[in-house]
Amino acid sequence: MDEKLQKVLARAGIGSRREMERWIEQGRVKVNDQVATLGDRVSANDNIKVDNKFISQKRTEVQQRVIAYHKPVGEVCTRDDPEGRTTIYSNLPKLRTGRWISIGRLDLNTSGLLLLTTDGELANKLMHPSSEIEREYAVRILGEVSPEIIKQLKTNVPLDDGDAHFTDVKVSGGEGANHWYNVVLKEGRNREVRRLWEYFGFAVSRLMRTRYGGITLNRRIRPSKHEELNDKEIAALYESVGLKYTHSDDSAKKDKSRFKSNLTAKQTKRSVYKGKSSNKRH
Repeated sequence: MDEKLQKVLARAGIGSRREMERWIEQGRVKVNDQVATLGDRVSANDNIKVDNKFISQKRTEVQQRVIAYHKPVGEVCTRDDPEGRTTIYSNLPKLRTGRWISIGRLDLNTSGLLLLTTDGELANKLMHPSSEIEREYAVRILGEVSPEIIKQLKTNVPLDDGDAHFTDVKVSGGEGANHWYNVVLKEGRNREVRRLWEYFGFAVSRLMRTRYGGITLNRRIRPSKHEELNDKEIAALYESVGLKYTHSDDSAKKDKSRFKSNLTAKQTKRSVYKGKSSNKRH
């Protein structure tokens, strides 16, 4: 059975499906020594190369791993940074095959939860606006926000790249001029949370993502550290976007020692996530 080339490459963990589409358009992918074009389909008998490097068909078997990473302010989500800043990828465990694909990004001044997977198809589904996966943030605002503004934030705000809104806004404390809110989005446009508040003249002094879908950032995960999701949590992520999760004992054992090296012995015995939204300040 043949499949779309970008889907096969995404499943191999080379990158997300969107990224693979760009690579194909840039002429970086060959099939049977011919430069591939968008729309090409491949089967198990085809020879695939990316940047003239052979991609084993065995590698295109689905690797269904997901980790949660606590990104601190100051780290970037690119693999290489021309300014020499620390990237999140320098703190991730090594893989025998494939690579870690970030499910969405956080800008330099935003901290919090980042999910990364070896399955490009899963990454593509979780990021796509049609999936309407919730992203929850804790945000600190300078100034008083009226009920009318909160109502408009939840209804409609005209941004440069189209209308946007939060699906939920909840007050979560604060002292003096600073006020904390928990906000929820169902898409991931560039700097969307900040731009929604800035439209009304409010400066965001701190922003932290606390949840993506059903996965909540646990306070136990220290900045620049990560933990691997368990089978139940991964299966729920796959189910949320209509994909099937097939547990693999071999996959679960890969790099196990590298994950535990970031935790104490006591911590490794605990469950990692509650899988529920939290409205508490992080």
